[in-house]
Amino acid sequence: MQSFIVEHLRGEVVDVYCGGPDVFSGRIESCADNVLTLEQNGKYTYIAIDKIIALWRAQYP
Repeated sequence: MQSFIVEHLRGEVVDVYCGGPDVFSGRIESCADNVLTLEQNGKYTYIAIDKIIALWRAQYP
C-alpha cells in the first residue's frame, strides 16, 4: 500500500479509515517506513500503514 500512496495520492487531501470510529483527514505529506503522515491545519497525524483499512480522496460539498 505504501508505494500506491506515494505514487498516486501524495499531496492529495484524503480520509483514512482505521476501523471503528477512527477516521483521519488531511493532506498526505509523506509515506515512508510504513508510516503515513497527514497534515491538517498545521498539525500532523502519523498512521501505521498496517492499521489502514481504507482511504479515499476527501469529498467536499
